[in-house]
Amino acid sequence: MSLETLWLALLGLLLAGYFVLGGYDYGAQMLSPFLGSADAGPRPGAGPATGAGAGPGIGTGPDGRNAALDAIAPFFLGNEVWLVAFAGVMFGAFPHLEGSLLSGLYPLIVAILAGLVLGNAAIQLRGRSRGARAAKVWNALVVLGGALPAVCWGIVVGLLLHGVPRRADGSFHVGAGDVFGPFALTCGVATTLLFAGHGAAFVALRSEPGTATAARRLGATLLAAAGAAGALALLLSVFGAGASMTRTGTSVVLFALVVAALAAGWWFLGRGRDTLAFTATCLATALPVLLIGAGQYPYLLSASAGGGITVDDAVADGATLKVLIGFGVVVVPLILLYQGWSWWAFRGRTGRRHPSYF
Repeated sequence: MSLETLWLALLGLLLAGYFVLGGYDYGAQMLSPFLGSADAGPRPGAGPATGAGAGPGIGTGPDGRNAALDAIAPFFLGNEVWLVAFAGVMFGAFPHLEGSLLSGLYPLIVAILAGLVLGNAAIQLRGRSRGARAAKVWNALVVLGGALPAVCWGIVVGLLLHGVPRRADGSFHVGAGDVFGPFALTCGVATTLLFAGHGAAFVALRSEPGTATAARRLGATLLAAAGAAGALALLLSVFGAGASMTRTGTSVVLFALVVAALAAGWWFLGRGRDTLAFTATCLATALPVLLIGAGQYPYLLSASAGGGITVDDAVADGATLKVLIGFGVVVVPLILLYQGWSWWAFRGRTGRRHPSYF
């Protein structure tokens, strides 16, 4: 395996990992008003409710807790390390892709980052708000902080599958007509529904029985809706208004795997098999990254009019890739070790076994 292929695989792995881990964060945030009321009973060590928890509200239990946010509490900041690592690999190993991708998709990248900042701040500060009105504002920002990145990532996926417009000087540029095109918007809706269903599966896996049952019902509905949106995207592609793939056979197989993963997630949620359902939604959220990489190969950034930036065009020189091996050998295993440790340390369902995180 060449260094170029190795770094390309690592780039895809990091982005897929971020979609899987960040995806359930966004999903839980979006569903917090619907899956927020924790199962009854105060927590050990939880003092009198104050601020946002002074009284029950939308997405908040009587003790001020939110079951959906409790589910992601130990993980949501650590999960974003995968996005940072993805950006680091792209900057170092594929500098020509970084320049074209960030400049071409600048409005969407800014919206994603704004959503991340808003969501993270709102999750941590909602418990310190004073008064019902302030609590409602923070809760709304929690939802917005999940929905905005989810929609924008879906639009980015749609644009990458369809091809990004290229100017006469060779630069890539996305306009309002591209962002609000039917295929890009359909991908945005499909990804948002997928992340929401993925988040519901995670909440079902992590929460107590009452919340888990509600999460299963909602998650099954969301996964079915995501499948319908994906079918619409496929229909647009069949009629020439959707994805433009260089490897049609590979793309068909990968899309079929996405459909199978969605169907499996829906099936297992309906039967209370939370671990298998979450495994299926993990596959469904990771496969779109593989669809872009394998279905568009050898292009990393395809142009809507044909052509684009290939792997050879985007990759750094061999000497730089060798220097960067230290990053892959040291940093990536550390990320995996940390992720594994955090999942082990906070394994099992949330409940009254620990005080609120927020």
